[in-house]
Amino acid sequence: MGLARLAALHGVATSYQPSAHRTLQVPDETVVAVLAALGVDARTPEAVRTALEAHEAAAARRLLPATLVSWTGPAGPQPPPAVAGLPPGTRLRVETEQGPAVEWQTPAADPPEPAPDAVPPPSAAAASGSCEGNVSGNSNVSGKGRVSGNSSVAGDGGVGSEGWGQLPLGVHRLGVRTPEGQEDAATLVVAPARVPQPPGRTYGFMVQLYSLLSRRSWGMGDLGDLAELAAWSGRSLGAGFVQINPLHAAVPGTPTDPSPYRPSSRRFPDPVHLRVEDVPEYAHVPPADRARIDDLLDRAATLRDGVLNKGELIDRDAVWQLKKQALELVRPVPLGPGRRAAYCDFLAEQGTALEDHATWCALAEMYGPDWHTWPAALRDAPHSAAVERARNELHDRVDLHCWLAWLTDCQLAAAQSAARAAGMPVGIVHDLAVGVHPGGADAWAQQDTYARGMSVGAPPDAFNALGQDWGLPPWRPDALAAAGYAPFRGLLRGLLRNAGALRIDHVMGLFRLWWVPEGLEPTAGTYVRYDAEAMLAVLALEAHLAGASVVGEDLGTVEPGVRDALAERGVSGTSVMWFERDWAGTGRPLPPENWREHCLATATTHDLPSTAARLTGEHVALRHRLGLLTRPLEVERAEAVVEVADWLSYLARLGLLPEGAGDEEGEIRAVYRFLLRTPARMVGIWLPDAVGDRRPQNLPGTWDQYPNWRLPVADVEGRPVTLEDLAASPRLHDLVAAFRTRTASAGAVAPTVPPAVPPPSPPPMAPPGARLP
Repeated sequence: MGLARLAALHGVATSYQPSAHRTLQVPDETVVAVLAALGVDARTPEAVRTALEAHEAAAARRLLPATLVSWTGPAGPQPPPAVAGLPPGTRLRVETEQGPAVEWQTPAADPPEPAPDAVPPPSAAAASGSCEGNVSGNSNVSGKGRVSGNSSVAGDGGVGSEGWGQLPLGVHRLGVRTPEGQEDAATLVVAPARVPQPPGRTYGFMVQLYSLLSRRSWGMGDLGDLAELAAWSGRSLGAGFVQINPLHAAVPGTPTDPSPYRPSSRRFPDPVHLRVEDVPEYAHVPPADRARIDDLLDRAATLRDGVLNKGELIDRDAVWQLKKQALELVRPVPLGPGRRAAYCDFLAEQGTALEDHATWCALAEMYGPDWHTWPAALRDAPHSAAVERARNELHDRVDLHCWLAWLTDCQLAAAQSAARAAGMPVGIVHDLAVGVHPGGADAWAQQDTYARGMSVGAPPDAFNALGQDWGLPPWRPDALAAAGYAPFRGLLRGLLRNAGALRIDHVMGLFRLWWVPEGLEPTAGTYVRYDAEAMLAVLALEAHLAGASVVGEDLGTVEPGVRDALAERGVSGTSVMWFERDWAGTGRPLPPENWREHCLATATTHDLPSTAARLTGEHVALRHRLGLLTRPLEVERAEAVVEVADWLSYLARLGLLPEGAGDEEGEIRAVYRFLLRTPARMVGIWLPDAVGDRRPQNLPGTWDQYPNWRLPVADVEGRPVTLEDLAASPRLHDLVAAFRTRTASAGAVAPTVPPAVPPPSPPPMAPPGARLP
């Protein structure tokens, strides 16, 4: 009982339910290991008792939790319950981000009733000149406001509409002091009630950026290609957004892990996505260096042609080696005064986080990409004396990586600018991975925030009986709270600065994550709970400041209440057609009118078969060839045939399949016509579906058996398709023509697009928008 109680106090589950009527116990070994990662010794009964006593003593000393949330309602910010429950006469001071502090005092305890006919003494308010009023929110007591230094007056009511209601949106510092002299402080997040919503109803393309090559690419898709795709699809097709994979900085190495979901840093983008020719200083490279860059361009063209014409895989490492050499030739070109000022502003804005990231990059060039193998003096902390010496010695390399981060940020801004200039109401939808590589920059720079010896994964389920270990260290919930969620906030701010919306992979991780202790199987893990209210508040705040909407990937196992909590805060979900069935009733396809409105409706994702593969059964054949099936091929194939037939029959009954069954292109169009029948605010077209690509970009459960994250967009025959080919593709235009269809059930009209008659030659690409400094 003691261990279970201690675990509960720290948000560590001792049991979980893989299904509604089944409960599994977590091994004590796992609970003890997870508690140890949270800084709690639970190895013996005596240690458990000591830890419980220490926790109770610490709780008794605290007046407030480490982080508080104040949601903003129609009447303004509302005080959290912990504030409303403070002792009478407690003084409060909020130091706001914007500078002015707000102070007030909760009302003192009620004085004794005066004797009959007694004259009441002057009020404290009259004596001090302060005003009294009512407190809204969780309390009906009155408070007193006063001015201190540059503080603003907490007006007529302290924590009420005239006091607490004065607090601006932001992350502030709240200090309290009771009449007995007990003091405490906490981070206070004042957040809007909901994240911004997508403007109207729209559709867009979903693509893994590296897979989209143009005739100007260096062997993989880049930010220049992204700007072109956004400009073309927005202007010519009426698309409202382009959703891409995470562009987080990867861990360098040979070979580099190609997965965009296991990055070195989620805070900063990877310069491999740069379009070198779009760097303004490129035009001023001296002739001798320009000749060397021209040679690199020829070699890049060979890489590109190998992918497009010879069936070669995308080689991220080879692309980066060429780009890195070219960029180092561009770097000596002096920045103009305006560009220099913009770079300095970027350095000041990003601050220590960028310096730490760039330092890791410079050290990784010397000692390798896993900081655990570095000299001991460089492993401990990014601000140790040894690291500071190394930072000074490697100053030029550190500045190089800062400069690369700035250039990438500039081109990210240019892509979003191009999207908005093309009329896209949303623009670029960026993607946030669930975690980082244990040897990468974030894990090194934020060591105290990550749980040592732990990895994020998933428990056993119907799709994977052995569970999953993703090899990503989790954030410690206690460390996040103690830091006022600054790491999470900085991460969101970096991603949202150039985004119209943000997709959060495995959004359930805002509530709980499956932790797997090092050395144990994924089946021996357990859930660790996070302060979802605080995480959502920071998310809502940063999304509000950026004016961006949020889409949560909520596929798979979702605990009760999570989707409701996300919907309450305006976070849209993700709905994939093949999974949307009436599971509580008939099990048949869910009628389109019964889909949720606040979601991104799609036919597939990067981890699932393309629509063509699913319709033809190619995904089953692929898994059979790779030995991934857990049941006989005949059983899997028969089940897939029944599933597809069930859906095609339903689509035909709805009148969405006029071409008839057996016409693959018509069937794919019918799938997307169905998505338009739903009330979903955002409808995503998997770009490879537009040309009949049958290959998945990622095949979960494989490593080197399948070329995950290295395939270009290809047609039905497996021939790579360039961005220019896509712009002229009759098949793509025929598919997008469905988005002019008025949905019969809801009466909604999809965005208007021009007639689906492709021009005889590729149309000219719309130029990217103005580059931002």
